Amino acid sequence: MNNSTEHLLGRINHQFHSFSKGQKKLASYILDNYDKAAFLTAAKLGETVGVSESTVVRFAIHLGYKGYPEFQKVLEELVRTKLNSIQRMEVTYGKVPQSEILDTVLHSDIDKIKLTLEGIDHQAFELAIELLLSARNIYVVGIRSCAPLASFMSFYLNLIFDNVRLLTTSSSSEIFEQMIHIGEEDVIVGISFPRYSMRTLKALEFANNRKAKVITLTDSVHSPMNLYSSCNLIARSDMASIVDSLVAPLSVINALVVALSMRKQKEVVERLESLEKIWDEYQVYNNDEIDPTDSEEIQLLDPNHSDR
Repeated sequence: MNNSTEHLLGRINHQFHSFSKGQKKLASYILDNYDKAAFLTAAKLGETVGVSESTVVRFAIHLGYKGYPEFQKVLEELVRTKLNSIQRMEVTYGKVPQSEILDTVLHSDIDKIKLTLEGIDHQAFELAIELLLSARNIYVVGIRSCAPLASFMSFYLNLIFDNVRLLTTSSSSEIFEQMIHIGEEDVIVGISFPRYSMRTLKALEFANNRKAKVITLTDSVHSPMNLYSSCNLIARSDMASIVDSLVAPLSVINALVVALSMRKQKEVVERLESLEKIWDEYQVYNNDEIDPTDSEEIQLLDPNHSDR
């Protein structure tokens, strides 16, 4: 059975005539309000529509799913890819009091990391380490809200390797120009979360066609980014918010950097020692770092300070 989100609403429409009276009420509500239904438990959905919880469960099974959790997961994927930013904000935080927003968002981010920890594939993580260690060149791509993740990852990979290339571009053609020499000895890391980037997907497709190894960092096994990937790292992101919650993927990137640093510890230490000497010699940080022991400098920064 194909549980693709693209076919869920079509399946409901197609089977509508075979539903019971209660199931038809459910179907009508979901077709009109799938953005809200995705966040309801079976009991709450039944209460909202006016049917029993068992009717909701039977409805999911009638559609071909093992139960309500599997049906809800596919419905969540539909919401993840279809809602625009305004709708996502209204669904997630529309009913949260202003005074509770800080706690709500922080707890939500904590939950994303916990869910990622519980579900991440450790074998895929180890495979990613081996692929990056053996790569002739490492390409990293992340577009729009994922661009800071790609930049962060590239910055630290450059402290470990000499062969890291961050793809920075505003068009697909420029991406291909930067990847023109990619081949089977190379690795590309594609980072994309809803709403997924077509430019990132095209870059991964191009790399795959050139026989390069493809690592993806995305939010779900259903992500289109996994079409061309040989190594999938799944990190949970906030599925319905005006601001993408990317703390979990950032933690996965941190773990990758730490693991790679440990595998190349000698080289990393030597590189950092060389950099420290260069920074000192050329006074890279001398005029840019604040020394907390320098009371005179702190006083200059304090607008309330006045000499007495």
